[in-house]
Amino acid sequence: MIQTSNVTEFIFLGLSPKQEVQRVCFVVFLFVYVATMLGNSLIVLTIKASKSLGSPMYFFLSQLSFVEICYSSTTSPKFIVDLLAERKTISLEGYITQLFFIHFFGGTEIFLLTVMAYDRCVAICKPLHYMTIMSQQMCGLLLGVAWVGGFLHSIAQILLMFRLPFCGPNVIDHYFCDLPPLLELACTDTYFIGQLIAVNGGSLSLISFGVLLASYVVILVHLRGCSKEGRQKALSTCASHITVVALFFGPCVFIYVRPSTTLTTDKMAAIFYTVITPLLNPVIYSLRNAEVKIAMKKLIGKKLQVG
Repeated sequence: MIQTSNVTEFIFLGLSPKQEVQRVCFVVFLFVYVATMLGNSLIVLTIKASKSLGSPMYFFLSQLSFVEICYSSTTSPKFIVDLLAERKTISLEGYITQLFFIHFFGGTEIFLLTVMAYDRCVAICKPLHYMTIMSQQMCGLLLGVAWVGGFLHSIAQILLMFRLPFCGPNVIDHYFCDLPPLLELACTDTYFIGQLIAVNGGSLSLISFGVLLASYVVILVHLRGCSKEGRQKALSTCASHITVVALFFGPCVFIYVRPSTTLTTDKMAAIFYTVITPLLNPVIYSLRNAEVKIAMKKLIGKKLQVG
């Protein structure tokens, strides 16, 4: 258990001290959270119900949407409820629990995005062998690796926090459970632990981003010998994935790689990858993919007829 002297709970300062601002934020972020749940759930149900979306690409897309549901539900419900609370508190155990699941689902998403890049690489570079290489067994194995990788990343981050004593103060200028604010409250030197945490998170991001980059370099080199129509068709299937990767990795790099400047800036960037990105993913994939849009319309039409 974490060594602690007298701190049993933490107090969040939230986004703003102004009640009027918090009420507006409550309405906005409640709408965003509901839309995130509905959008990602619709993608999961559409892919599961549609026989035309049975390829590995759509299998991994449904898994990504499921992870987004879990990831968003780790932070958003408490964040939204706290917007109407005068005193925003969380127990030490609750803080560590939320911290674990944030890194668990976040790490799983990083691995899953990497797997999806590999899937596109195989589909474009080895089209005749695609279904053989990306068999049901291989897809299950890659999915398992993503979930296990996310778990190992998260448990490593949490274990590094277990030896830290917290003697006070217990006020955190943030709206959810994150590692940097917690390190600042520990009543001991956290430089070495902070470096280990940065190495764990940084190595995961850099290795995954390296694999992503390599996959798309291979794709671009392969497309040099294809026709213009073939290049456009191949790149269109990758565009949604590239957009999602940029939206996820961009704010994470902004938060964890650069030196911290202002907590307000950090909080605004954190809102983007914890609240906004999970909402944008289903929008991006549904708007840019004709097959998904057609399948969604059919599913909604069937439900309306039944109703």
